[in-house]
Amino acid sequence: MKVSRAGAELRRRWLAVRRTADAGMATAEYAIATLAAAAFAGVLLLILRSDEVRGFLTSIIQQALSVSG
Repeated sequence: MKVSRAGAELRRRWLAVRRTADAGMATAEYAIATLAAAAFAGVLLLILRSDEVRGFLTSIIQQALSVSG
């Protein structure tokens, strides 16, 4: 009788572990996505700080303001 009771307890615990095992996966996926977004933001910041891009954006804004006014 003890063997079947221990087996049932082991099965119950195994099923509980299997149900919650994916929770860590989701956390890891969120962490990777966050790191990728931060890296992308860093690259975008470097691009936007360059003189060429700054001049291009300034000219677009000046053209838009001259058309409206």
